[in-house]
Amino acid sequence: MWVCSNANVTVPALELDITWQGIDPVWAALPWQEWFRCWLSHLELPPAPGYEIGLRLTDDQEIQALNRDYRQQDRPTDVLAFSALETGIPPAPAAPLFLGDIVISVPTAQRQAAPGQVTEELAWLAAHGLLHLLGWDHPDEAALEKMLQQQRRLFALVGLTEPQTYRQ
Repeated sequence: MWVCSNANVTVPALELDITWQGIDPVWAALPWQEWFRCWLSHLELPPAPGYEIGLRLTDDQEIQALNRDYRQQDRPTDVLAFSALETGIPPAPAAPLFLGDIVISVPTAQRQAAPGQVTEELAWLAAHGLLHLLGWDHPDEAALEKMLQQQRRLFALVGLTEPQTYRQ
């Protein structure tokens, strides 16, 4: 069971739409809802009655097509984030605020993960994607280090340890 540390924090309402293609559905059964709700409760968010996120767990072929079409890089990648906050479209006042979509390539995550750490790798990529949805970016080393520190903080909140492949 995953517990969000710091029980004094209000956990926001979240609609998490999890879809998958070309992967073992066991990865869709991870405690995504709990992780995202905990992470959102500890991040600076635009005010809204609730939040909505799309999470797509997919294979290398689909993420390569998305990477090619949206980033002009014709190769698989581990995670893509499509922020709805960057569109400039005002949200409906009483509806959950759609933050955007996170797409993760499970096969790429499996290749990147240290032995026995696929769950941690997938969660790490999800946290990274969430930060991108909220406007975080890493155009240089200093910004990347700040973002990685925030990911470590989010991981600690849900009792996960940073994947070995990202430790300094």
